[in-house]
Amino acid sequence: MPLTEKPEQTPERLAFYEKIDREAYTPLWAVFSDIITPEPKSRCIPHLWRFDQAREWLLEAGELITAKEAERRVLILENPGMRGDSRITTSLYAGLQLVLPGEVAPAHRHSQSALRFVLDGSGAHTSVNGERTNMEYGDFVITPPWAWHDHGNDSEQPMIWMDGLDIPVARFFDASFAEGYGEDEHPVSRQTGDSLARYGANMLPVDFQQHELASPIFNYPYARSREALAEMQRQQEWDPCHGLKMRYVNPVDGGFAMPTIAPFLQLLPAGFKTEACRSTDATVFVATEGSGCTKIDGQVFEWGPRDIFVAPSWKWIQHEADNEAVLFSYSDRVAQQKLGFWREQRAQA
Repeated sequence: MPLTEKPEQTPERLAFYEKIDREAYTPLWAVFSDIITPEPKSRCIPHLWRFDQAREWLLEAGELITAKEAERRVLILENPGMRGDSRITTSLYAGLQLVLPGEVAPAHRHSQSALRFVLDGSGAHTSVNGERTNMEYGDFVITPPWAWHDHGNDSEQPMIWMDGLDIPVARFFDASFAEGYGEDEHPVSRQTGDSLARYGANMLPVDFQQHELASPIFNYPYARSREALAEMQRQQEWDPCHGLKMRYVNPVDGGFAMPTIAPFLQLLPAGFKTEACRSTDATVFVATEGSGCTKIDGQVFEWGPRDIFVAPSWKWIQHEADNEAVLFSYSDRVAQQKLGFWREQRAQA
């Protein structure tokens, strides 16, 4: 039940409200139940986007505008409950980006953190602060805040990946900055694979000092992550709500790989049906392998490879895999945990 009922609106009270409103005052008792809610409440709703349709429209967009003209040729995945806000959840952004053969998405930097999750094609590259990494299906790539970055496609096929950014978070704090480099590509000054070798082998340079909050590894290859899931699968230890779920980490401190966005990868064996659970972090899912369905707040969404769906905060979620399936996901859990907000509930608890 609500903490308190709204007080009766008497003529004397309404006259008082009108008088103080002229000087930008609002009585707390008139809005208390709207701003301090018993449970999370937002306009974010469950939804699923079919990748095949998105790919068709992205390729059509590729005929209408170049990557350079657009700065980033992206179709934003807007939550239907928050149209016009460029948000997939209340705190996160998602979009699908297309770079055609021979194109470069020009170099720039911004205060927002960004992730890329590769969904179609092979052989494009992203450069981050002077190091270039090749992009393959399922790779999770980080662009840290205020890092110079550009994307290029030297392959013979279109490349599509999902962008996930904390744009709404930066906007909420009025902390958005952006800058163009002035050239299409930022100079490459480090060998490809340098960051993975330097930080991704359970070692750090002897004199390493942490200066950034994001992971110094900026490409987590899907082949390595998938191999880890397959090896762990042999142990047959399944979480009833998540199957086998892993989080991408920063090797420096063991925390999440990004300061405001928490990325995950999970495996569901064929026929596995999770128990219901809910948490305060609204989550974006990408079906990376396999097919199945997910029930979110009573609605069932059937998904196949590369489809994208979103689960709002504090809504019951259940996954069921038709065949062996892998889901990539991201949420704002890392930020919520740092602020002391995050909460999870399991139906059987």
